[in-house]
Amino acid sequence: MTQIFAHRGLHQDVRENTVEAFLEARVVGTHGIELDVRRSLDGALVIHHDAEIAEIGAIAELNCRDLPTYVPTFQNALDACEGLLVNVEIKNIPFEAGYDPSGALVAQVLQVITESNWHDDVIISSFDLATCESVRHYDPGIAVGWLLEFAIDTQDAISRVHDLGLNAVHPFFLRVDEVSMAFAEELGIAVNAWTVNGERDIRAMLDLGVDTIISDNPILALQLLGEKDHGR
Repeated sequence: MTQIFAHRGLHQDVRENTVEAFLEARVVGTHGIELDVRRSLDGALVIHHDAEIAEIGAIAELNCRDLPTYVPTFQNALDACEGLLVNVEIKNIPFEAGYDPSGALVAQVLQVITESNWHDDVIISSFDLATCESVRHYDPGIAVGWLLEFAIDTQDAISRVHDLGLNAVHPFFLRVDEVSMAFAEELGIAVNAWTVNGERDIRAMLDLGVDTIISDNPILALQLLGEKDHGR
């Protein structure tokens, strides 16, 4: 069955990537939450999508205490997601401040996940393939998915992920079709599509049978999933 993940939490009425958004997603019954992890100057793991916070500065160049109060720590975010699955996107981009090619950021994220007993309920993803490889190096058993830029061919990515021993690809939904889904199923690779918001697009992903729909509109996605399951 396709699972519905709230992209950065449920944020129609509250700020995205906040404890409030994660709690709202739990209330409406999403299967999981996608969130973004970054590291502050003093080494704290925090949740924020963009590398910089407007009028404040780059997260990698600020101490945790200097961040706005709405920016939660990774631990606080996991606590708010209790009972759900969590897609932990590690924001580690080569052209952004704070890029860490050493693997230390990955090791720190994995430590929090392990110590918090989240190992079996997360999938870690990143646009940076080297970061995904680092996750697999440190933890052979945790679920890892490669987030795909639009220009990357989905089938080629599925082959690469399979060869590297990763578990999933996370393509933009317009790069998912019957051929790529069949290939992924053949190799045992999950397909988690982002960011699927419109009714027509959600229905298309449900018809293709993607493993996960990551959506800014999870309430609609859940409704359409229910309709499809009821019609079986």
